[in-house]
Amino acid sequence: MSATEPTSRFVAACIQMRSGREIAPNRDAAVAGLREAAAAGAHYVQTPEMTSLVERERARLLERVRVQGEDETLAACRQAARDLGITVQIGSLPILNGDKVANRAFLIDGKGDIVASYDKLHLYDVDLPNGERWRESALYTGGACAVVADTAWAPIGLGICYDLRFSALYRALAEAGASILTAPACFTRQTGEAHWHVLHRARAIETGSFMISAAQGGRHEDGRETYGHSLIVDPWGRILAEADGDAPGVILAEIDLARVADARARIPTLEHSRPFTVERIGRPA
Repeated sequence: MSATEPTSRFVAACIQMRSGREIAPNRDAAVAGLREAAAAGAHYVQTPEMTSLVERERARLLERVRVQGEDETLAACRQAARDLGITVQIGSLPILNGDKVANRAFLIDGKGDIVASYDKLHLYDVDLPNGERWRESALYTGGACAVVADTAWAPIGLGICYDLRFSALYRALAEAGASILTAPACFTRQTGEAHWHVLHRARAIETGSFMISAAQGGRHEDGRETYGHSLIVDPWGRILAEADGDAPGVILAEIDLARVADARARIPTLEHSRPFTVERIGRPA
C-alpha cells in the first residue's frame, strides 16, 4: 500500500526524541527516525514539538532560529518525505516571526509539499509547585486559527502540547471533520506524570477520534526534563502504542478508521451537542 492510495487503514508512527541545543544533530535524529519508521511500514509519521531545538534561553534561541523558508530541519523533513513517499507531521519547529518565534507545526505529503501549517494557539505561562516557571508568551507568538488538514486517509486536526488541555479546541476540530487529533508535545515530567495519559484518553473518548502524539522525553541540554510516553490512542480510549518511558525511539500502530464511525455511533456526543447559556445563581450584589 502506498501512502497515496485511499484506504480506511494505514500505519501511523511517532518518533520520540530528546532534542538538544544544536539544530544539526536534532535534524539528523528526526530524519533517521523518519527512515526507521518508514522501513517498519509507517505511512504517516509524526515528530514531537520543538523537533529541531529545545532551548529555553532567549538569546541562544534567537541566534539559531530562521524564517520558514530557511529552516534546515523543515527542508530535510520535506526531502525525507519525498524520498520515502510518506506523510510527515512535524510536531513543531521554532520559526522566526519578527522579533518573536512561532511554535509552528507542518503537515507534509509524500511529494514533500507542505499541505498545512499551524501555530500553537495556547501558550504555556505557569508557575509549577516544584519551582519551575514558564512564560512562553514572552518569546513566542500564539496562533489565531485552528487547522484541520486533509490527508489520503482522513482529515487530521493539528494541536501542539498545551493545546491538549483545551477540550473545546479538540471538539471543534472533530466537528470540523477531523477523525485524527494530535498533540505532539514537550510536556514537563511533573505535569506529564499527572495528566498526559488521562488527557489523551479523554480527548479521544469525548470526540470519538484517534489521538496521536509524539513527545520529547528525558533531561535536555537546556536543563528541562520532559515526560516522553509518546501515545497512539483509539476512539474508545484504548492505548494502541506507547513509547517506553522517556527514551528516544519509534512506536507504530495500525489505524483503522472504521473505529471512528463505530465509536461515534455508539456514543454520538458530536451529534447531541446543544447550544446553551449559563445562569449564575446567588451572585453577590
